[in-house]
Amino acid sequence: METDYNPMELSNMSGFEESSELNGFEGTEVKDMRLEAEAVVNDVLFAVKNMFVSKSLRCADDVAYINVETKERNRYCLELTEAGLRVVGHAFDQVEEHVQMPYHETVYSLLDTLSPAYREAFGNALLQRLEALKRDGQS
Repeated sequence: METDYNPMELSNMSGFEESSELNGFEGTEVKDMRLEAEAVVNDVLFAVKNMFVSKSLRCADDVAYINVETKERNRYCLELTEAGLRVVGHAFDQVEEHVQMPYHETVYSLLDTLSPAYREAFGNALLQRLEALKRDGQS
């Protein structure tokens, strides 16, 4: 499922979200997007050729960049924000201002649109897991 978001609308809200006094939640912390990006990478690394959090592009509390190479050998730079994930470049560590791709709520949705081989690898992994559960249930 892909969803369109306007990043300008989100940037106007960032100050509001960061202030615990305004939102009524004392001690609320802003997510560290680098940690979120690492979790995304670990979750789908099995189904792509290469994937890692960018070391050369600036990561912050509100944004992180992930480089991914699909099994078809296509390379992308992904932006991860509270809005989701989107392609921002067609090479590692490259943000192309003219690229206006929609945000995806999940990495699975994004990779499903970019890589038929990802879809196949994910389906095969799911099938193997179901077969293992079936074998365990019959023991």
